[in-house]
Amino acid sequence: MKRNRKSLLLTLNWVLLSFGTSILIILTQPTAPVPAQEPAANSQQQLREILQRSTPNPTKTPKPVIIPQPTPSPSPEDTEPKKPDTATEPEPTPEEIARQQKFIEADKLYQAGQIAEAEKIYREVKAPFAKTSQPQERKAAITDPTQLSPAGKVYWREAEAGIEKKLESRTLIPLQLLVEQYPEFIPGHIKFAEVLKQYNRSQAALDILERGASLYPDQPELIKARVTALAEAQKWMEASLAARQFAILNPKDPQATEFANLADVHLKRYKSHIQAEIRGNAIANILTGALGYAVSGSLLGPFSALDSTIMLLRGEESIGESVAKQAKQELKLITDETVVAYVNEIGQKLAKVAGRNEFKYEFFVVPQEELNAFALPGGKIFINAGAIAKTNSEAELAGLIGHELSHVVLSHGFQLVTQGNLVANVTQYIPLGGIIGQLSALSYSRDMERQADTLGTRLIVATGYAADGLRNLMVTLEKQQKNAPPSWLSSHPGGSERVSYLEAMISNSKYNRYAYEGVERHAQIQAKVKQILKEKKSQEEKKQRS
Repeated sequence: MKRNRKSLLLTLNWVLLSFGTSILIILTQPTAPVPAQEPAANSQQQLREILQRSTPNPTKTPKPVIIPQPTPSPSPEDTEPKKPDTATEPEPTPEEIARQQKFIEADKLYQAGQIAEAEKIYREVKAPFAKTSQPQERKAAITDPTQLSPAGKVYWREAEAGIEKKLESRTLIPLQLLVEQYPEFIPGHIKFAEVLKQYNRSQAALDILERGASLYPDQPELIKARVTALAEAQKWMEASLAARQFAILNPKDPQATEFANLADVHLKRYKSHIQAEIRGNAIANILTGALGYAVSGSLLGPFSALDSTIMLLRGEESIGESVAKQAKQELKLITDETVVAYVNEIGQKLAKVAGRNEFKYEFFVVPQEELNAFALPGGKIFINAGAIAKTNSEAELAGLIGHELSHVVLSHGFQLVTQGNLVANVTQYIPLGGIIGQLSALSYSRDMERQADTLGTRLIVATGYAADGLRNLMVTLEKQQKNAPPSWLSSHPGGSERVSYLEAMISNSKYNRYAYEGVERHAQIQAKVKQILKEKKSQEEKKQRS
């Protein structure tokens, strides 16, 4: 009995010593990211599991990250049957060839600066959006109440009177009518949001400012109000991005520098928040690891938690570097200089306007036929060769890359890894718990997907591509989901829903669908990629026969 009691005391002493040492290590970790290091063995195993859930597996069909099927032709309303795999792909019809030549002609005019002539041809081969009605003509922004119509002036006076007398209905009703009937009146959006916040309706205020900013993204006071509201709601990353986008897209505005500085301030606040969240999670992880030792007698629990926690404390880029290192070894990436340079050129162009310059962005091509892609924290993005082979223009591929890049810029993957770190350590001591932890990792929420769709579209617009590049990919997703479960059963928005809100955003924001498509160069790279995939398939068949 004494021997058992002595053994138990030794065990408890070891757990307390391990916990105290771990806490000391955590609290002394630097807050700024340090150069990436190869993780310890247990941490490597956790990262390997994340990698396997995010990358194609030769023996298992991977879960699509965003879009698992071929995209439509540059004419998004084309309803021809889906093309089969490259091995049995039929020759293009004369109509398809003629359409492609039209796009090539328009692209050349666009690049030569003959924008009006190019747009005329683009309009010939692109049908109107089917899911959205033609938006009303957007009026020029006004900031002076004296420029309002008589009815608009009445709404404004009534709202001011309601504010002075602190009457909620008398204030909110005229302001709502004002922004609905006179959306060009910028102070109306700002005042409406201010009053909504006063009555504890912060989300409604954010919605009003988002709607106004999408209509008039070049109005500094409106954008500044939105940035402030996002920061007050502790949405610091979104606040930073909103400010950065204005600075990038309006470089000649006198307030551009002020917005760039504001973006940096909110980015620092976001990083501090994430660091604090990780530290709190880390302590819980170590406690869980110690509990795991007491229950199972295994030393792997606390050390695994400590290893993964230190990785998280080093920051987004460190995690991305470590996982990318394994990915590059296991995926046998395409090394053709022309193909890699093409993808990298598109990616770097988009990254330049994304606003997070602290990352080292790298783009890799995976020799897989599926139209798929995935992003790692810190700017490591992997694009399947099938994404090149099955898209029809550079704009469509840019839409896919822009979507994945947006997940990086918005720190979606890092947030999930941070939140999932505790889940993974808790569930490893429960039967089948590891599976539960795996299902929660790197599964983007509906809001995250929508944010990536929205920002991805804005990125391709900011870099001069046709605004419907990503939208055209979503048309294919909609066709695929006809035989899939309803969208509310999925963690991601359904194809129809995504197409609708992208069309509405493009139409309401007056984004240009009739800009550069990049068909000719894409077709040249596409032919090279198809040949690479064909050779890879031939080699695999020879191995199977031997």
